[in-house]
Amino acid sequence: MIRIIVTSVFVDDQAKALAFYTDKLGFVTKTDLPAGEYRWLTVASPADPGGVELLLEPDGHPAVRPYKEALVADGIPATQFAVDDVYAEVERLKGLGVQFTQDATDLGPVVTAVLDDTCGNLIQIATMKV
Repeated sequence: MIRIIVTSVFVDDQAKALAFYTDKLGFVTKTDLPAGEYRWLTVASPADPGGVELLLEPDGHPAVRPYKEALVADGIPATQFAVDDVYAEVERLKGLGVQFTQDATDLGPVVTAVLDDTCGNLIQIATMKV
């Protein structure tokens, strides 16, 4: 059976991204290996450290920055993370200085919020209602 083991988010600075994704969002470093001028740098959820890894991938390819800029200009998140309670998570993250482009919003079957990851991306957090 096919499964997801690594997914990526393009970042403008791997060190800055690692600090944000671990210190603010609460992920844990999974892999940090040299890869040429960059690093193979992944984080994972502390709730599932052996689960899916998020690769903090350098955005050096010429097509990536215009793509990221277009997504941000249109308010489109690069990816989405699940949280138990969007309202509580927004308050926790705001307390850590995280900036939001969309506060917690009830959309019927889901509550979402969108934050700026400081590395050129908008990230959506979401809680599915039961």
